[in-house]
Amino acid sequence: MRDQVYSGTYQVLFSVFLYPIIYILPAYAANGAPVLFGGGRPLDFGRKLFGKRVFGPNKTIIGTLSSIIAGIAVGVIEYPFLHYMLLIAVFLTLGANAGDLIGSFTKRRLNLKSGAGAPVLDQYGFFALALLFAFWLGHLPGAYGLLFLVALTGILHVVTNMGAYSLKLKRVPW
Repeated sequence: MRDQVYSGTYQVLFSVFLYPIIYILPAYAANGAPVLFGGGRPLDFGRKLFGKRVFGPNKTIIGTLSSIIAGIAVGVIEYPFLHYMLLIAVFLTLGANAGDLIGSFTKRRLNLKSGAGAPVLDQYGFFALALLFAFWLGHLPGAYGLLFLVALTGILHVVTNMGAYSLKLKRVPW
């Protein structure tokens, strides 16, 4: 009886907390890599659409490439343990990048300056599109795991951005 309780507890801990983190880690890595490795030429090459920059100066070629490499690298690390994660990592990474770029594009259309905060869009744009891109491949965490990830993503966004700002890796704390 006692072993069944422990087994059930471990299963809940795995399915609600550990597996969701393992699942979303490629998107998190993709989202964070440009802060460490970005810079250089802007992805939009300074071009404008209807008089406004397409993405702005903070979305760079190197940042985007580092994002793709970091997200897929996490998938390669996860592959020996969960073979299906490599393909999922590719789609989570592409979705995270698409979400971030759509967020930046949207902020330019709303006349927000590059680096200006846009609550919810900044925290969850990459996350939502990453999940949407990978959804069709299956293996999503369950409902409680997804709720945990929503909370974790919001908390990590604040903590990691404050840390990056303190370390002078970012010009703004959001």
